[in-house]
Amino acid sequence: MSSPKTSLSPCLNPLNCVFYQKEFENVDTTFEQLITIAQNFPRTKVLENNDSYWKGVCRSLILRFPDDLEILKFGKRIQIKSASRYGGSDLGVNGSRVGRLLTELEKLNNQLP
Repeated sequence: MSSPKTSLSPCLNPLNCVFYQKEFENVDTTFEQLITIAQNFPRTKVLENNDSYWKGVCRSLILRFPDDLEILKFGKRIQIKSASRYGGSDLGVNGSRVGRLLTELEKLNNQLP
């Protein structure tokens, strides 16, 4: 049995990868919300999902290029990484994906009853 992850691997190329981390007060709820949002992205297939780690592959609309999206929870911290599998540049796609994930999370948590 492998030990739980305590960190996602760093981005090797900042032109095709985005890494984000933040501490959250209610980390368990936030982690579940992020997974729900990520699973609803178009052309996304879940590759792995457990209590502290989620990984999916997101494909581009036209050419179906694969990008890996990872979400890791440990302690009060959540890390998010989105990286292209191929090519030296992603033309901002991974940054937009992580931004959209965080924007949707914010909308979800700022809804008025």
